[in-house]
Amino acid sequence: MGEVSASSVVMLPYAPSSVAVARQRLSAELSTAGLLASAVDDVVLIMSELLSNALRHAHPLPCGRLKVAWVCSDSQVEVAVSDGGAYTEPRAGRPTLSSLGGRGLGIVEYLAERWGVRHEEEATTVWAVVPASWPDRNGHAELSEIPVLREVG
Repeated sequence: MGEVSASSVVMLPYAPSSVAVARQRLSAELSTAGLLASAVDDVVLIMSELLSNALRHAHPLPCGRLKVAWVCSDSQVEVAVSDGGAYTEPRAGRPTLSSLGGRGLGIVEYLAERWGVRHEEEATTVWAVVPASWPDRNGHAELSEIPVLREVG
C-alpha cells in the first residue's frame, strides 16, 4: 500500500496548453506517492480526456479558468474537472469507426471504476474513480493487480 497520499486542486487557464501542464503535475505527484506506473498512466489519461472535453464542449468557470482536482488514497484515485457548464450533459458517445472524435468519455468509462457528473451553482464537475495500485514491499504489483492468463481450448 502507498505510504503517501496525494491531493491537489489546480486552477488552469481555459487553454489547450493546460492539458500538458495538468498531465505533468498529476503524473509527478502520483509517481512520487508511489502509485504503480500503469495506474498513473490510466489516471493521467482519464484526466486528459476530462480536461480536453471541458475545453472542447464547455465554458470556463466564472473566473475564466478550469479547476482540476485529484485525491489519492490507499484504495482509489479520484480525479475531477470543473468547468462553467455546457449546453449538453456529458455522456459517453458511441462513435462510428470513421468518426474523428467522440471517444473521450468512452475511454473514461472503460478505464474508471465509476464516473459521473455533479452540478453545483456555477460549475459542472465531471469526476472519475480508478482503483489505486501500489507495489508490494518488494516493489512488485500486488497480487490482485497481476493479470491471470487462462488457457483457452
